Amino acid sequence: MIAPPHPRATEPALPETEVDEEALLALIPPYRVILHNDDHNSMEHVVESLVRCVPSLTVEAAAAIMLEAHNEGQATVIECPKETAEHYRESLESCGLTATIEAA
Repeated sequence: MIAPPHPRATEPALPETEVDEEALLALIPPYRVILHNDDHNSMEHVVESLVRCVPSLTVEAAAAIMLEAHNEGQATVIECPKETAEHYRESLESCGLTATIEAA
């Protein structure tokens, strides 16, 4: 005969934690990925590359970034930690786009 399962002891509640945004920004400062306008990539290629290289972007957001870079000379693609920004910059450059990063 199998014994019925023992009632589990109630697990202690975890303490509530708050994120200290200032401390987090001091530890992991944000960087901007900047897309620069160029005269040799089509608008469609730029939008497709943005969506492929920065997965969090929708087609609509990528189109808005492309238009801003086209009209203003440059546009912020995303703000993120430095290593991630470097990855996005390299990915965009591998698609033939001109991108840089800077401290936000």
